[in-house]
Order: sequence, then structure tokens, then C-alpha cells
Amino acid sequence: QVQLVESGGGLVQPGGSLRLSCRVAGLPSSPTYETIGWFRQAPGKEREAVSCISSRDSDTYVQDSEAGRFAISSDNGGKTVDLQISSLKAEDTAVYFCAASAGLYCSKNEYRYDYWGQGTRVTVSS
Repeated sequence: QVQLVESGGGLVQPGGSLRLSCRVAGLPSSPTYETIGWFRQAPGKEREAVSCISSRDSDTYVQDSEAGRFAISSDNGGKTVDLQISSLKAEDTAVYFCAASAGLYCSKNEYRYDYWGQGTRVTVSS
């Protein structure tokens, strides 16, 4: 059974930091799912790609506007993918999802991702 489980969300004050984790288990071995993406959906807005990491050639992607505040990493053989968010702003308030893609490289296109977690809510407010 495929499982992508996000954790680490919560209520944070502006300027604070969070580390979101995506625990991955049960992905098929064929095709191989080497790419994990983080997306977010703010209230009333469409879901958008935030960051991605692929074990193939260590490809990574971070949304241009967030470069410097967002960092993605993986460990444990890709079974855990973390998204570190610093200098949080109210505009970062959203539900954050991780998703798995069989693509070899990172993609911002959510339709390239076959498996999704349930999301973890991040609220940035004073």
C-alpha cells in the first residue's frame, strides 16, 4: 500500500520556521518513483508546486519566488523528504502536500504525480 504521510505543519508566527516531513512507503518498484514534490494550496487558490527532489542526478527544484526561504532534502534512501521553510509569511498559509512521480526529473506539473499525501496545514499568523 502506497503511503505518503506529511507532518510538521501547525501555527507559526511570521518570521518563524517550520520543517515539514514526508514519509514515503510502499511505492511500486516498477516504474520507480524517484521524484518527490511538495505542493501547496492556499485558501481560495489553485495548488502550486513549491519544491521537488529527484534521486536521478540529484535534481532539485525550488519555486523561484521562494528560493532562499525553502530548502528540500531527502534521507533514509528517499523514504523521508523534508521541506524546510524559513522566514514564514502570512502568504505561506496553505495546506502542504507531498506527491510521488515516476518521472526521472523534477516537474512543476501536478499531473505528473501519481500518489499524494493527505496534506499538512501550515498557518502563519501572529
